[in-house]
Amino acid sequence: MINQSLKNKKIIISAGASGIGLAITKVCLNRGATVFLSDINEKFINKLKKSNKSTKLHIFKCDASDEDQVKNLFERIKKKTSKIDCAINNVGIAGPTATFEKISLRDWEKTLRTNVISHFLFTKLSIPMIKKNKGGSIINISSDAGVMGFPLRSPYAASKWAVIGITKTLAMELGKYKIRVNTILPGTIKGDRMIRVVRDKANFLKISKKKVEKEFLSMSSMRSWIYEDDIGKMCSFLISDDALRISGQIIGVNGDAIRLD
Repeated sequence: MINQSLKNKKIIISAGASGIGLAITKVCLNRGATVFLSDINEKFINKLKKSNKSTKLHIFKCDASDEDQVKNLFERIKKKTSKIDCAINNVGIAGPTATFEKISLRDWEKTLRTNVISHFLFTKLSIPMIKKNKGGSIINISSDAGVMGFPLRSPYAASKWAVIGITKTLAMELGKYKIRVNTILPGTIKGDRMIRVVRDKANFLKISKKKVEKEFLSMSSMRSWIYEDDIGKMCSFLISDDALRISGQIIGVNGDAIRLD
């Protein structure tokens, strides 16, 4: 049975072929939306294309931090629709795990380019399509690191703070057009990315992965993993008409995160 709460909604999502992005995609499709999904990873794209049976899912390859590729993507999307209801900026990489003085400029720039410039490019090209829709939503995926900081992950934290600054500013700029802009802070997500983060931190600190996992879980009041579907359901709510007057908000889906260390 399809939940029709997003019926007729048209959504663009970056990095949508795996992880949180794929979970968001599946929730939105199941609730009646049409999704225009992009991703840089050919393996994930091909796997999704093979398994996709929905006529409402359109899949594109795109490096979200490359201006020319993003422009080309939007030209292709505009051949299918002139307006959208929502843009979801989900692109993000973990960046290096190291103390500040040992991080290379190359790694710093790569993290900021991927995590911030991609949001800028997608949002800039989405705004005219949402204006044409006479209202809608922009959802940015940030992190608890964007409000607390994150030892050994300074470029990641810097990028996620930037996303929150973008969110607050755009909510002020776009409110008169009935465009809502919000940020979601995912907590400790049970998935492939967290497996890599745990591995890197354990290697850096020379401790066991189980100890690192236990520490991550202790950072929230609920002492619980967050699941990718949890983020999808929050996105669905923010896209829906139930959230018509929610904007400029930083919403934690994190089991009440109390620290990052």
